Amino acid sequence: MSSKIAQIRLVSSHPEVYEPCDDSFALVDALLADQKNLLEHQPTLCLELGCGSGYVITSLALIVGQEAHYIATDINPHAVRVTHETLEAHGVHAELITTNIASGLEKRLEGLVDVIVVNPPYVPTPEDEVGREGIASAWAGGENGRSVIDKILPVADNLLSEKGWLYLVTLTENNPSEICLQMKEKGYASRIIVQRLTEEENLQIIKFWRDFDSQLEAKGMVANKTVSSRVMESLLSQFHIMPFLRGSNKQQ
Repeated sequence: MSSKIAQIRLVSSHPEVYEPCDDSFALVDALLADQKNLLEHQPTLCLELGCGSGYVITSLALIVGQEAHYIATDINPHAVRVTHETLEAHGVHAELITTNIASGLEKRLEGLVDVIVVNPPYVPTPEDEVGREGIASAWAGGENGRSVIDKILPVADNLLSEKGWLYLVTLTENNPSEICLQMKEKGYASRIIVQRLTEEENLQIIKFWRDFDSQLEAKGMVANKTVSSRVMESLLSQFHIMPFLRGSNKQQ
């Protein structure tokens, strides 16, 4: 099984485009850790929201193969151009669209996407920094770093197929257990694929998928307007028991 990913020396760049960093590497490491499952999953349509340099979508295409169709979006037109150059340098292809998250694609892609990968703007910043032009749009996440994440989650829910998977980069300050609970209320199970401690951040790469048991529990949550202690303990245990990793990954 090939473990080929994008080569940094072939990743294009621009002063206004976020370059691959620890969060990018952790997301690709998560895809590698889940590669066997991804190949068995046989996705036909894969999407990256916020492609930046193209490092992640290129790596995903190399990991899964060109049998799937790939789409990548970014609000920054410089990022779309850089991603095109990165894909081209690696001999893979994706459809590239300049848009905010997936604006304009909702009807076309509704319920069709088998894999979504997102390294969102997650850094806590003042709200007025969110959505600015240029490179700032790659990291400015607003209060608790959740402003953009909270917009992405319902979009992902709408676009994912019945067998769809979402891989999401989060920071401890984003309250990832709360994100998992929100997704559980929509019928998704979740699992941390990679958890990493860097010099500046505690990162978690979380995988979400539609789950029948979670859907039943979600209906119960809506009916009761409460969250069972068992559900909460299950979510919190992932974020307190797992060891932090530096420069490596571990599939749980």
